Amino acid sequence: EQYETHCGWRPAAKKARSLADQASEVSLHYPIIDPVIIAIGPLAVRWYGLAYLGGFAACWYLGNRRAPVAGWTSQEVSDMVFYGAVGAVLGGRLGYSLFYAFDAVLRDPLFVLRIWEGGMSFHGGLVGCLAALWWFGRKTQRSLLQVTDFVAPLAPIGLGLGRLGNFANTELPGRATESVFGII
Repeated sequence: EQYETHCGWRPAAKKARSLADQASEVSLHYPIIDPVIIAIGPLAVRWYGLAYLGGFAACWYLGNRRAPVAGWTSQEVSDMVFYGAVGAVLGGRLGYSLFYAFDAVLRDPLFVLRIWEGGMSFHGGLVGCLAALWWFGRKTQRSLLQVTDFVAPLAPIGLGLGRLGNFANTELPGRATESVFGII
């Protein structure tokens, strides 16, 4: 207390505050991020698309680093990434269209092709990617398990980048919280 008065500093009067009051002072607020990075006319580069591109690029890079040890060629890695990317995008769009926008598909079947309107689902992308990797395995005389064993360590970076894309699109709402670790 002598230090406080000597320096001229006095603590604010202490009053009872609720946990919600305390949390609102230190909690993180959801940033407002424009989902479009840059737009030129009707063409737009979006954070979500950049996340996909980064994920595929990381898979290609890490796959090429891993290929010599696993007995794969660089061309096989490139082909595998291509198959996986096509499967993820087509499966993600079909999954979204069938599970979340089926009424729109019934009204207009071409809705599935209008990817610029948005709409992807993780579970559809997973099924599409697995189907594409199975097809790739058939072409290269590998079982699905051999292909997925090679791919498994490559996927987490892409999945993490995808969640960051979801974050930029404000697609990850959670339940209300009073925790200081929550995002408002």
